[in-house]
Amino acid sequence: MTDHPQRLRAMFCDHLSIMRGKYLPASKLKDDESRFARPTFSVHYDKELLIEAPGTKCLEGLPDMALRWKGDEIRQGWEPNTKVVTGDLYAADGTPIPMCPRFSLKRAVAAWEKHGLTPKVGIELEAYAFIRDENGQIVPYDTPGGVVYGTGNFSDPRRFTDAIWNKAQEIGLPLDLITAEYDTPQYEFTLTFGPAVDHVDTVVLFRQMAREIAWDHGVILSFLPKPIPGKGGNGMHINLSFSDAKDHNALANGDHGDPNNLNPLAKGCIAGWMQHHKAMAGLIAPNAQSYNRLQPASLSGYWCNWGGDNRNVTVRVSAEGGKKARLEHRMADAAANPYTATATILQAALLGFEGKYKLQPMESGNGFSSNDATQGTAASLSEALNDLEADTPLTTAVGAGLVENHLYMKRAEVEKTALLDPDALRDWYIWYL
Repeated sequence: MTDHPQRLRAMFCDHLSIMRGKYLPASKLKDDESRFARPTFSVHYDKELLIEAPGTKCLEGLPDMALRWKGDEIRQGWEPNTKVVTGDLYAADGTPIPMCPRFSLKRAVAAWEKHGLTPKVGIELEAYAFIRDENGQIVPYDTPGGVVYGTGNFSDPRRFTDAIWNKAQEIGLPLDLITAEYDTPQYEFTLTFGPAVDHVDTVVLFRQMAREIAWDHGVILSFLPKPIPGKGGNGMHINLSFSDAKDHNALANGDHGDPNNLNPLAKGCIAGWMQHHKAMAGLIAPNAQSYNRLQPASLSGYWCNWGGDNRNVTVRVSAEGGKKARLEHRMADAAANPYTATATILQAALLGFEGKYKLQPMESGNGFSSNDATQGTAASLSEALNDLEADTPLTTAVGAGLVENHLYMKRAEVEKTALLDPDALRDWYIWYL
């Protein structure tokens, strides 16, 4: 049997955190571009085109935008004879479109590089597995022997996670671990630390690959924040460090991470996250389910607090120091666009660092029966969007055009999902997230 010719699958991650793209011929396996309709950023999960969505030019002829990529960023794909690439989105005049999440992250990285610091990121993803029963209904994947930190066929009878692991190794998507979580059938996937833009490219490609391979095994892998009421939520924990001009970890302040011994960079980052806590939620927890996950005593990043090796605070100072020193922000979920979420994390941290914000005291409560923190995230997506809109420094830093489109589309999402019961809400999203 003759192999098919090589092809390119060029993709971008949109405002809904959906990967969109095209299959293109081998002639595109170089620096190149492909055109898409700019009003893609007007389309909602239910396929409705919201023609007044800001920045989309629906009422100005529905013009093109160009997805442009670099040949050296093309990677081996998971489908036969297929390479994959992500890129940036440009308007007809050659400027990035304001809604482009990847460009928002590039801007955030460049802002830190002005201080001689290169952001590095490591993202942990959590996901639940579902199948369709004999009646076609979506139900949780049956893992009767599943336990926290479970491995093997009791945690994954169909061994779909083995297939994900093997394919990731084969094509060079760097995985640090796969394990089962506390609630079954939930899994964690951790990607190896790397420079911010390259790492988030890896994350969005891995997430798409994992969902497609799971579906090949009859499994719907969902990164929704709270797909099963009464069970734990799915987070997207974002770990952050910085390399300085000598390639040293600029967060390190000794061989061990110590919340009582933070350097000014770490203090500034955490202070920025504390001051912009409520507004950040509107961008990094932007789903109608997000606020079912973001609750007190849920290990989810609800409270405006920080601490040491404590999973009940929003910002966790790793106990590892030296080259492995890092800060972990635990609020985001993978319904957020990972580029936008990481850009938000970086820009809020930069506001704190450059503005020399005063850092509030470390959390001393245990997070279950006691807390020092008195402020949490909003109780709903609608309120979180209001908090975001009110925080002009953060919205300006992330990108006014991106945030304006985000607010419009997410407020429409609030209305579209308001009357859905938990199962209907899950099913409204599950084929996309």
